[in-house]
Amino acid sequence: MQNQQGQMHQNMHTGAVPPQMNHGGHEMFDVHEVLSSSIGSMNHYMMYMQHVKDPELRDILNRQYQFMQDEYNITLECFKTGQEPSKDTQTYMMKQDNDFIYGLKPAQPKKPMQNMTEISDEFIAGAMLAACKAGAAQKTMAALETTNPVVRRVLADSVPNCIEMSYELSIYMNKNHYYQVPQLAQQDVLTMTNAYAPATGMPQAMNMNAGMGTMNMNTGMGTMNNMNNIQH
Repeated sequence: MQNQQGQMHQNMHTGAVPPQMNHGGHEMFDVHEVLSSSIGSMNHYMMYMQHVKDPELRDILNRQYQFMQDEYNITLECFKTGQEPSKDTQTYMMKQDNDFIYGLKPAQPKKPMQNMTEISDEFIAGAMLAACKAGAAQKTMAALETTNPVVRRVLADSVPNCIEMSYELSIYMNKNHYYQVPQLAQQDVLTMTNAYAPATGMPQAMNMNAGMGTMNMNTGMGTMNNMNNIQH
């Protein structure tokens, strides 16, 4: 992250804007939404802790909760001060490999729970996945509306972490047959993956524009030479 410590910006009506006030209107609302949603996600994770049965899922939940909390504090700090936080943003590292099992097998139809005794690891993992996906979308939108350079960078750095946590959960769910991944027929896959070709060379219109620029420069030089000849 580039050092933006103490950077001042201008308001056309009031003059210099101190760092802690260096936020646009859209940014204020969107970052509030991000922080509020982060609290909601952590609160849900906390409620799930007492219901998790699988030690592997519990480990994922604990690691993701701690990372979310740390990232929330970093975002909050730079949002309040408008300056670089006291701690750098981190990169979330999952423990799982990248192996997915493709294909569908018959399963019982899904339906809403009727009572709290039906809470399962499948439900918890799915709810965690939904929270991480929502975080990725909200932080992306907020970063695109943010004017403060530090807050924008912190939000942008956070998006890949949400994606990584989502991927970790989807792999866990896939391994336990909670999240099945259909796959197209081999011929359809080949048809779609070969549907595009690499881009090559420069578009002709751009080459023409470049040529016109060169021609204009040469024409200008010719005009100057003619003027010099007349003067002589």
